[in-house]
Amino acid sequence: MSFTRLLAGRSLLSRSVLAAGLILLGAAGLRLSMAADSFPFDQELLLNAARIGRVKRVPVLNVAADGRAIIDLWCRTVRGRVQLSDSSMHIEPGPLSQGLPQYMVDGQCTPERMQADNDTLVALAQVTGWQRRGGTVILTGPQTLRFSISDH
Repeated sequence: MSFTRLLAGRSLLSRSVLAAGLILLGAAGLRLSMAADSFPFDQELLLNAARIGRVKRVPVLNVAADGRAIIDLWCRTVRGRVQLSDSSMHIEPGPLSQGLPQYMVDGQCTPERMQADNDTLVALAQVTGWQRRGGTVILTGPQTLRFSISDH
């Protein structure tokens, strides 16, 4: 076997291995890209909103893959259902309890925060679409709601 032929064979082998590696990296990158754009099921989504009063709590949305949702509002928690497709979303929140929240006694649920519960629930019920941009999920409708994906 001549030296030129040996180099040509190695070159072909090297090129084949390199091409296979690039294909695998491209496929992995595509999967990562798709995962980055997918809806973050079973993760806490924290509403990007200013605090109301001294209390740090902000609304949190958690959607399971089967569509069940838990919506922790400023004071109360509501269960709901979410219908989701590529870019559209519909949230059906359950009823907001009329009883006083347990934190009312501690002064955490002021009338302002209780009104914010109502307003946030109305805004969520009017959501028509969603998109993900990195660590942010944006819900669209008459009002745009931005949620950060919790990292814990």
